[in-house]
Amino acid sequence: MRFFPYEQPYENQREAMGRIHNALSRGQDVLFEGACGTGKTLSSLVPALEVAREEDKTVVITTDVHQQMRQFVAEARAITREEQIRTVVFKGKGSMCHIDVGYEECQTLRDNTRELVDAEQEKTQLERRQRELLAESQDGDGSAADARSAVMDELESTEERLEDLEEQNVCDYYRNNLTENTDDFFAWLFEDVRTPDEIYEYAERQEFCGYELLKEGIEGVDLVVCNYHHLLDSTIREQFFRWLGRDPEDVIAVFDEAHNVEDAAREHATRTCSERTFESALDELEESDDPRSEDAANVLSAFHRALAETYEDSFGFGQRERIGENWSDIAIVNEDRRDDLTLEFLQRYSGQGIDDDLEAAMQLGQRLDEEYEEAYREGETATRTECQTLQAAGFVSAWMNEGAKEGLYPVVSVTRDAGTDEIYGRAELYTCLPRQVTGRLFEEVSATVLMSATLQPFEVTENVLGLEDPIALAYGLQFPEKNRRTYAVETPPLFSSDREDPAVQEEVTDAIYDAVRMTPGNTLAFFPNYGEATRYADRLESRTDRAVYVDEPGVAVEERRQEFVGDDDAVLCTSLWGTLAEGVSFDGEDARTVLVVGVPYPHLDDRSEAVQDAYDVAFDGTETGWRYAVEIPTVRKTRQALGRVIRSPDDVGVRALLDRRYSSRAKSDLGKYSVNGTFPHEEREELIDIEPTKLKFAMLNFYGDRDAYDDGPPAP
Repeated sequence: MRFFPYEQPYENQREAMGRIHNALSRGQDVLFEGACGTGKTLSSLVPALEVAREEDKTVVITTDVHQQMRQFVAEARAITREEQIRTVVFKGKGSMCHIDVGYEECQTLRDNTRELVDAEQEKTQLERRQRELLAESQDGDGSAADARSAVMDELESTEERLEDLEEQNVCDYYRNNLTENTDDFFAWLFEDVRTPDEIYEYAERQEFCGYELLKEGIEGVDLVVCNYHHLLDSTIREQFFRWLGRDPEDVIAVFDEAHNVEDAAREHATRTCSERTFESALDELEESDDPRSEDAANVLSAFHRALAETYEDSFGFGQRERIGENWSDIAIVNEDRRDDLTLEFLQRYSGQGIDDDLEAAMQLGQRLDEEYEEAYREGETATRTECQTLQAAGFVSAWMNEGAKEGLYPVVSVTRDAGTDEIYGRAELYTCLPRQVTGRLFEEVSATVLMSATLQPFEVTENVLGLEDPIALAYGLQFPEKNRRTYAVETPPLFSSDREDPAVQEEVTDAIYDAVRMTPGNTLAFFPNYGEATRYADRLESRTDRAVYVDEPGVAVEERRQEFVGDDDAVLCTSLWGTLAEGVSFDGEDARTVLVVGVPYPHLDDRSEAVQDAYDVAFDGTETGWRYAVEIPTVRKTRQALGRVIRSPDDVGVRALLDRRYSSRAKSDLGKYSVNGTFPHEEREELIDIEPTKLKFAMLNFYGDRDAYDDGPPAP
């Protein structure tokens, strides 16, 4: 409890901390589901810090939700007031660079700068030594004169080297890191928990590179707060642990919003290469006089032509004209042979051998990359050129060697260039099985806590992410049940084929209108997509005098949220797959009622089917893929949306699911399309099946019994 910063834990919080402490002490992973009010962050962080202090480890807590990052900072600051811990909040270099250069350029500038500073320091030391030897020789020491002559020769060589180094590109901010006293920075850094923005501003005032100072000062800290990619990207993770001065087994990892790890792992593992990269690589090779350039161009041009031919052949009548600025997938997979792009590539390639030509391309690419590095280092170029040949060759090699492996899905996508109106494509190796990424991470680190309000069913999370024998904890809402109602409203199932039906739209609109009218305050409404949100927002506006806000792609979501919560009796319509469905709180009167309209299945495309197929194969079940890849993630999203309201013991609110598929009675006639059984048992127990026409009376009674209507209840 020394790391618990408040007077008393919540109910069940002490138990959760004890169980997590025991698991982490045994090096065991933890799946921790806790509804709002469970105090998940401290329940995980406090025992993790205790075990880390006992066993000399470092705790890394990570999230992909910006608001949660701020919450971690607040909790760490509270802990620091009670028990001193050294905490660093880490963000990527791109957001902390004062001169806005890429990773490769930064690396070169850092090396150049260090080499220059080392040479300057060496010159200073040699000058001091030659003065000492001069004084000794003037006092009659004969050997000192000979020693001074050798030092003067070395000094002359160093000065010549300095002249060359001063022509190279360097970073003045990093130079100050190496030459100025940084003690005050580190004293300031560890006085409290500093955010990346605060570090950037402090470093900017002192003309330091805050990112490099963080890397220097991060070793041996107690707690690091960071983004997912610091752990999920294997290359970044290796560097990150090196900066920490820790081996993987000395790290306890805590993942917040862990239901998102599955998709984040896929994103980090997926490899892509666009047609533009191949074009740049071929231009690069054309300018090279290296004898290997011909073989390299031979194999890369064949793949490039095959890529273009594959997507051109796929276009039916009028399809080319309908390509927009968003990437659109083209199915290329075949059941009984390699994919269409590979077959087209094999047909177009002619040469001594694909492997030999790719090896030549890789070797030449590495040499060109070294030349670009040297040119930037020497100040011959203002920016560090990326070697396109190396990138293209590496991708084609992976495509040929790994494209047919289990869990990888080859796909071609196309888009339209907004500036030139040109169509171009990309090839992609999409990772279907996230455990290929996460399984290795969980094996490496000491232990992991994965926490979320929506991790159940635990066995699915365990299988999908590749966890071995974790312990599982689940705690429901700790707030008074009398202050909330959760309804399964039996409006027509909003199957995609029925959404255009006027009768269905009218019945759904009636239910939404009744819910809005009976809500003493704001109503938050989630829909399967932005199109449906806009549709019903338009229908509501024609019926109600309440303000109706629509969250749309391209609109500043925080600005729209602020407008909504600043109103008294408004409605906000948004997509459940947008940014407001999780990680955002609507406390107190910000929103009284939350509606989820329809079962918001994601867009079911070829990628989704590939993931389902991969899960079917990996977990030996014909329905496993649908359940793991579609139904459970969809219900998790729904549960996240329901959690936007009822955020404290005093909150009063209604949560309503508008679609018959949520009803307990749906199983009898909707079969596998019923999703009621996918909810955890304790949440199903709270779901009250209700006919649409009775919703307004139920809400009127609920809110009326709690004196929620300031001006008296509305007429039903």
